[in-house]
Amino acid sequence: MKHSGFVAIVGRPNVGKSTLMNAMVGEKVAIVSNRPQTTRNRIMGVWTGEDSQLVFLDTPGLHTPRTRLGEYMMKAAKDALQGIDALVVMVDATAAGKQDGKIVEDMARYDVKKAIVLNKIDLLPKEALLELIQRYQEAGYDDIVPVSARSGDGVEHLREVLISYMPEGPQYFPGDTITDQPERLICGELIREKALRHLKDEVPHGIGVEMMRIQRQSDTLTEIHATIYCERAAHKGIIIGKHGAMLKQIGQEARADIETLLGTHVHLQLWVKVREDWRNRMDDLRTLGYEDKE
Repeated sequence: MKHSGFVAIVGRPNVGKSTLMNAMVGEKVAIVSNRPQTTRNRIMGVWTGEDSQLVFLDTPGLHTPRTRLGEYMMKAAKDALQGIDALVVMVDATAAGKQDGKIVEDMARYDVKKAIVLNKIDLLPKEALLELIQRYQEAGYDDIVPVSARSGDGVEHLREVLISYMPEGPQYFPGDTITDQPERLICGELIREKALRHLKDEVPHGIGVEMMRIQRQSDTLTEIHATIYCERAAHKGIIIGKHGAMLKQIGQEARADIETLLGTHVHLQLWVKVREDWRNRMDDLRTLGYEDKE
């Protein structure tokens, strides 16, 4: 009999939730960047051991929404808390503040096994880490686990802790499953990740990617057409760059990751279009995959 179950990862934006899930799964299933609110959907990652399976739900960072996209992101985060077997509340150990304390307090009410995970411990003096652990000692959690999701320090210990939380039950997914995300969605997210990585501060939150076409031409070649949407005409020029240099760089880096994902050569064509205020338009949100179809 396996010990298996669902683990939600929550926390404020940019604390390292996606990096942690990728480290847990052992593969890149969620995009990462140093921009807050990179994750917009609930992303699932699966780790399967000899006698256990952990199904991770990476969620958008908890924040006060200012757009319909933000409202969708918060709904995705809250929906992920339904029916879980364990809860991980992540805190950036280098920047723990009042918002983290509020999230820790709010999440303590969930009647499941739960752990506070203090991330980025490789950037924190030991004395400061001990003080932070002490701060959360009486918060009502089963464990406090320090990790560095980026370096992997503490990740294996966290996995052991989470396995101990899991009830006896079935293996929910085949052993070779690492995510429930379709290739089409992952490819679009990889393109958005590269855009987030290179664009100036005012542009990234207004970026969306629509996958127009993804077609296997042969066993060795996949053709992909995608459109990058932005909210202002001025941002379009920034995304394209001088003589198309920025768009070319985004495309080259995205293509490399997509080729690794698909196991084929990729012919990637990117376009850039303006959709003003798309984050507040329900039709646009649906088109870009950010709105419930109900």
